[in-house]
Amino acid sequence: MTLIDSPVKMTIMVDNEAPAGLSVEHGFSLWLEIGEQRIVFDTGQGLALPENLRPLGIELDKADILVLSHGHFDHTGAIPLVLDAAPAVEVYGHPALTQPRYSVRGAAAKSIQMPAAAQAALAKLPAVRLHWVEQPVMLMPGLGLTGFIPRLTDYEDTGGPFFLDPAGTKPDLLADDMALWIATPKGLVICLGCAHAGLINTLHYVRKLSGINKIHAIIGGFHLLSASEARLAQTMTALRDLAPDRVIPCHCTGKKAVREMKAVLGDKVWPGEAGLTF
Repeated sequence: MTLIDSPVKMTIMVDNEAPAGLSVEHGFSLWLEIGEQRIVFDTGQGLALPENLRPLGIELDKADILVLSHGHFDHTGAIPLVLDAAPAVEVYGHPALTQPRYSVRGAAAKSIQMPAAAQAALAKLPAVRLHWVEQPVMLMPGLGLTGFIPRLTDYEDTGGPFFLDPAGTKPDLLADDMALWIATPKGLVICLGCAHAGLINTLHYVRKLSGINKIHAIIGGFHLLSASEARLAQTMTALRDLAPDRVIPCHCTGKKAVREMKAVLGDKVWPGEAGLTF
């Protein structure tokens, strides 16, 4: 596997947590600088991203690639902003990104799909710049996308009441969930939107794809907010065995899960917030 030998820098642009001076929202977005490449990984809901660009010193017009980890509103809302700012940007995502989807709790159904304006912006994109990803793909040597992540662990699920219909009869398995990974001399750096395919599932799959076992850093949403005690316990055991150098839980991870990660991995865990740069 070719390693990325140029500097890798990433900045959290949008997260559920933010210090004074930055906008906060339930959502997630990363800015990655890898050599000459500039990558936007998810866009948040759409309100915080434009507010945070100037304080963070990020020039969105320099973006080369937009990666969409999955089609929920809190990761896709600022797609129009990115496409307007960077008219030559290449977009990567799974074909199921734009399908209708709902969170159903009891008799209450809430649409959580990609906003209509974002769908319209994607629909106007020239076909040569919209890349549908179902299988693993390399964006450049040492930098890849997982495509669909096989669900192999027996204790991880999508982590929420997700359905394809408002009646809650068709479970949404979130086949569009995917991760971005970077092969560095220190090991893998793995970026997650929500890890709906399962955090441990995803980490093992990236190790298999890359042929690299060492995980240097994991950053993103781990979607453990509603995880059962059994799932949390098994997840922490697996994380301890994987022994990553740095874990940056963001967005939908949940405070309880973060506390348990700290108990297992100590100061290797650095809770994420908008504005953090690594």
